[in-house]
Amino acid sequence: MAQVMTARQAIEAYIKDGATIGYGGFVGAAHAEEISLELGKSFLETGHPCGLTLMYAAGQGDGKELGLNHLGEEGLVTRAIGGHWALAPRLQKLALENKLAAYNLPQGVISHLFRDIAAGKPGVLTHVGLQTFVDPRLEGGKINDMARQSEDLVQLLDINGEEKLLYKAIPVDVAVIRATYADTMGNCTMEHEGVYSEALAIAQAARNSGGHVIVQVKKVVEYGSLDPRLVKLPGIYVDAIVVAEEDNHKQTFGTYYNPAYSGECRVPVGSLAPMRLDERKVIARRAAMELVPNAVVNLGIGMPEGVAAIAAEEKLEGMVLTTESGTVGGIPAGGTDFGVTTNPDCVLDQPAQFDFYDGGGLDVAFLGLAQMDKVGNINVSKFGPKIAGCGGFINITQNARKVIYCGTFTAGGLKVSVDNGSLQVLNEGKVKKLLDAVEQVTFSGEYAQKKGQQVLYITERAVFELTAQGVELKEIAPGVDLERDILAQMDFAPIMKDVKTMDARIFRDEPMGLNK
Repeated sequence: MAQVMTARQAIEAYIKDGATIGYGGFVGAAHAEEISLELGKSFLETGHPCGLTLMYAAGQGDGKELGLNHLGEEGLVTRAIGGHWALAPRLQKLALENKLAAYNLPQGVISHLFRDIAAGKPGVLTHVGLQTFVDPRLEGGKINDMARQSEDLVQLLDINGEEKLLYKAIPVDVAVIRATYADTMGNCTMEHEGVYSEALAIAQAARNSGGHVIVQVKKVVEYGSLDPRLVKLPGIYVDAIVVAEEDNHKQTFGTYYNPAYSGECRVPVGSLAPMRLDERKVIARRAAMELVPNAVVNLGIGMPEGVAAIAAEEKLEGMVLTTESGTVGGIPAGGTDFGVTTNPDCVLDQPAQFDFYDGGGLDVAFLGLAQMDKVGNINVSKFGPKIAGCGGFINITQNARKVIYCGTFTAGGLKVSVDNGSLQVLNEGKVKKLLDAVEQVTFSGEYAQKKGQQVLYITERAVFELTAQGVELKEIAPGVDLERDILAQMDFAPIMKDVKTMDARIFRDEPMGLNK
């Protein structure tokens, strides 16, 4: 029977030295902040628990101190298997210093891995990750020397003549998850959460591994008072219930509570404010031209977010935005609210969303362009010593019917002028992004070609397409010089057959009329 405990009591009772912990959450949504905070304090005060293996799918942190950053103490975690690292710089620092074995696997794969651990399967068998850095023929998802000297978590197999990757199942000793309410028998609801993450899968994985489940909630209520249709975690899974302080149970790291995030109400949402006409709007406009009617879409954070603003300005109808966290419909939030959505039509468990993504359910995905190379590979996961991690990028980009990469041609001080239907480069960026070879393969151009996937790379001054022959320059902006502004600013020579001029409407202030 579930017991109500303080966070410290639950940690002392159930998290032993050397345990493997499965952590649920997405940035700050559905993250058990009070337990994370107390886990770090316990280690600093007592030296225990120590030597933990940490498993998590989505990045959980604010890029500073919150979330999994509380676990960034040397010796507390000695192995971390995560989908995204950029939000937990304190863990990242330990990885860079080889003070823990660091692995980066696709977010969707880890969310499925929890589910397959629960089902007693040997692991996740999938095509996701082939010919990227998680493929054992490249790096096997190992991101530091300590991991490279440790066990392999990914295996290449031949199944009926097709290459597949097997991601190894690891028993979960403790699940650390969050819900809204728990009754005195441990039944838990999540009606105030903006995402469900993979809480159910992690709880089942721990229970069926012979482990324990700790759930952080905002309040405990009497047994029988919860609507069974809202119960996401049955009490038979739960060992400990931790009632959190309000500051440690915010809906996201940026918002205490917004009922429009959890689908409890719908708030009026006016059109997004028109974007200023600059390089970001130019890229977003050209990308929006690739939308198909009634498209099911995933928008990456950053530059691709502008596509939603263009769709609103141009009054394009029928586009349905989805997030890898599990939301369908509505308007995805950004910043420390990233992962939740205003006015969602539906909130799915994260593993179910990745089932849809991995099976090809996305019509089009708009993702960021950090580095690109001559064979169409993209890197968004590693830059010098910085470990950003792939997150859901690999699941999304390998399986969407059409992939549009959006980013500026160069970085670091780029300034352009957009006026009267043309573009001029006023100050070139210091950093080239179109390279002979990317630092790490997060997206494989070769794999995309084999699949016949449609791939475009859109910048403010040029549009490239991945073809059977390689990367082809398809369009250049009016006003730019081909040699000076494009070819001289990239490390490889693209294929050039029939280079057209980008639509002049992209570079004018008035709406383009894309809805006509």
